[in-house]
Amino acid sequence: MAPSSAAGEIPISGLRKDKEGQMFGIPITTIVNHFGTSGLSVAAATGVTHPFDVLKVRLQMQLVGQRGPLIGMGKLFVQLVKNEGLKSLYLGLTPALTRSVLYGGLRLGLYEPSKHVCELAFESTNILVKIASGAFSGALATALTNPVEVLKVRLQMDVTSSSKGPIHELRRIAHEEGVAALWKGVGPAMARAAALTASQLATYDESKQALIRWTPLEEGFYLHLINFLKIPSTQEFNYILHLMKLEYNCRRC
Repeated sequence: MAPSSAAGEIPISGLRKDKEGQMFGIPITTIVNHFGTSGLSVAAATGVTHPFDVLKVRLQMQLVGQRGPLIGMGKLFVQLVKNEGLKSLYLGLTPALTRSVLYGGLRLGLYEPSKHVCELAFESTNILVKIASGAFSGALATALTNPVEVLKVRLQMDVTSSSKGPIHELRRIAHEEGVAALWKGVGPAMARAAALTASQLATYDESKQALIRWTPLEEGFYLHLINFLKIPSTQEFNYILHLMKLEYNCRRC
């Protein structure tokens, strides 16, 4: 169901009116709003949870290619702080925040335009269209931001590189390994993002419409809050793809 253009908003060029005379598309102001709020929200969450991301990467990459006893998160945390200091918990923060703004904004900002393009092409907004739109927006957002993800992982694994800054590490990777190295692991990353975005956004969209149709809830904070709590988890499948992506990204580490 396509929202009509609000007064004063500029519709996307090339979109026609539907049978009821409504603009069959999304106002540009809405797209910008989705991109900005999504990117900033993800960046804020990243700033708070980044120490856990550093621990996660270190845990996943310990004893790569070797057999041996693995240590847990608590012991790793103590070792990390003792050997590298508290600042080590924020290794790679700059590329992490950059990726959050770009990936978060693109992933959610591209979903509605993709859905409406599919609606124009197939004259349908069923669940399959929403799944395809979510998969496309997630995969494209990841493909565009993969260099920042590779840079983030490298900095999280190497305190020496982190001390020289992300720009220095970016130049070093491009010079020593080639520009193509910035897209290491892009295949598993795109598959993970496509599965995650398609499952989350399509389910969210469908359940929101069902709540509006079958309950007294209207568009607003409480509708989105209740709907968010109903989204099923797909973390097991996505975690496997994440490990594959991380292995590619950190081949040099």
